[in-house]
Amino acid sequence: MTSQMDHKGPRAGVNHSRIVIADDHPLFRVALVQILDAPSDLKVVGEATDGRQALELCRRLDPDLVLMDISMPVMGGVEATRAIKDEFPKTGVLMLTAHAEHRLLVEAVKAGAAGYLLKGCHPDHVLDAVRRILGGGTHLDQELAMHVIRDLVIGHVQESAQASGVPPDKFRRPPLLSQPLTYRELEVLKLLAQGWTNREIARELLVSVSTVKAYVQRIIAKLEVSDRTQAAVKATELGILSAER
Repeated sequence: MTSQMDHKGPRAGVNHSRIVIADDHPLFRVALVQILDAPSDLKVVGEATDGRQALELCRRLDPDLVLMDISMPVMGGVEATRAIKDEFPKTGVLMLTAHAEHRLLVEAVKAGAAGYLLKGCHPDHVLDAVRRILGGGTHLDQELAMHVIRDLVIGHVQESAQASGVPPDKFRRPPLLSQPLTYRELEVLKLLAQGWTNREIARELLVSVSTVKAYVQRIIAKLEVSDRTQAAVKATELGILSAER
């Protein structure tokens, strides 16, 4: 029976982000540890060979981020992500997969994953994705991001139509917002929906990071959602964002 591995280290006073790796391939885990332990601001604190072990490590180690293989024995990555986000909503999850299939990405996002990373990518891309999520952003492949939002919206409309007994093509969108978004908030929302971090949005719009954070909080409040991904989904559902690239 495989065992989970803890990379011991004190929690109090650390100045690095704590990461757990969950993948059933030892060589891939070794490679990820080498990539992620190299920078001084990151630290791999545990390794798991299946989703259940990943959940147990989260309970013991309280990591900032989990790199989660989508296909594992015992408990798969999507199921494990859902369980981890239920217990530890502040822990980010970056999904790892060998398949560039947008329907897998939809399931991962619905489960609470903040990003999706292909296993064949360059090590620098891994570090960029990790830092995006640790910085409060998302990491969705640009070509797949709007597919995800569109599929989530279509699924929501179908579920709502079924619950109300109305055919999906006759189902009306929810009413418009009671507090409309400003032009600047719309600019931020469009970039947010593409997975940009607050810092990247700040550079693009020539404002401070704190200003972007304030915009994001207002957007979430006006859309009456709980996070950035759901803000993009709700905006698309209302027709605020186009589902086309």
